[in-house]
Amino acid sequence: MRLPRPVALAVAALALALAGCSSAATGATGDDPAATAGSTGSAAAFPVTVPHAFGSTTVERKPTRIATVSWANHEVPLALGVVPVGMSKATWGDDDGDGVLPWDAQRLAELGAQTPVLFDETQGLDFEKVADTRPDLILATYSGLTKEDYDKLSQIAPTIAYPKVAWGTPWQEMVTVSATAMGEKAEGEQLVADVEKTVRDDFAEHPTLAGKKVLFATFDPADKSKIGFYTGHDTRPGFLADLGLPAPALVAEETARTQAFYTTVSTEQADRLDDVDLVVTYGNASTLKTLQADPVLSTVPAIKAGHVAVLPDSTPLAAAANPSPLNIRWGVERYLDLLADALQPAA
Repeated sequence: MRLPRPVALAVAALALALAGCSSAATGATGDDPAATAGSTGSAAAFPVTVPHAFGSTTVERKPTRIATVSWANHEVPLALGVVPVGMSKATWGDDDGDGVLPWDAQRLAELGAQTPVLFDETQGLDFEKVADTRPDLILATYSGLTKEDYDKLSQIAPTIAYPKVAWGTPWQEMVTVSATAMGEKAEGEQLVADVEKTVRDDFAEHPTLAGKKVLFATFDPADKSKIGFYTGHDTRPGFLADLGLPAPALVAEETARTQAFYTTVSTEQADRLDDVDLVVTYGNASTLKTLQADPVLSTVPAIKAGHVAVLPDSTPLAAAANPSPLNIRWGVERYLDLLADALQPAA
């Protein structure tokens, strides 16, 4: 699992039907808690070879039992109408404790499917439980797999790792790579186009955000000596970049310096945030007051002006800030509302 999401609604979910992309799930067979669905992809697409960070994987035939590990990879088959036999358990942002985030629960309900086997990855990947689901394909295109992880998973079934950078796969690429491995390349491309249109339409309704430089940061109340933030290699700033929002100088500089998705700078360098128009962070109702009470952080123009969008800790919205094909359609409007509201003049 990636760096723990720090210190994120319960709202009516957006419609998730993906016209032209998905198909209804079939019923479970045997003792399976979930069954893969029939799909519009063709068996003629196989064999297909998919390159990734650890080489390439050849999928010989159309998979019928797909397992996914790590954050959000299950959303691609679900969006395309295929229910995985197993997927990662939600341990952050889960508002009802059932291990399934609300947009996934809604999609499962739409497909008339039971919850798949859930892999608790709190202490790392559960290889034995993955193997127990008897998959014929494992998707991990958005993940931080090590070579050792990949090798172990590959002994279970053909495994698709992340394309280039650990935890750095844009949601669009997560979709297209996974869909290709499933034999659903065209359907994956259509899914990306549909979701991108949703984002464009919602962003157009928030003109105050246009051109703003946004820093996605974290602040540790127990250690105010550092400012943590996500670089351009992470999907959270990547989503903002897709909206055409320019990166603050600090983010651009650190993105060029490191391949890490997250880094820190000393609070003494707070002046490097002077060009930031809006800070997005995880926290609670007291977060802004805490930042404004700090003698150094309060000098940052955006913080001083109150231009801080706080994603309530451990909530679905906080989880949805890390974009994926289902959570975008579920929460993008409210996410953009939160950002735009934070730019309003202080009362």
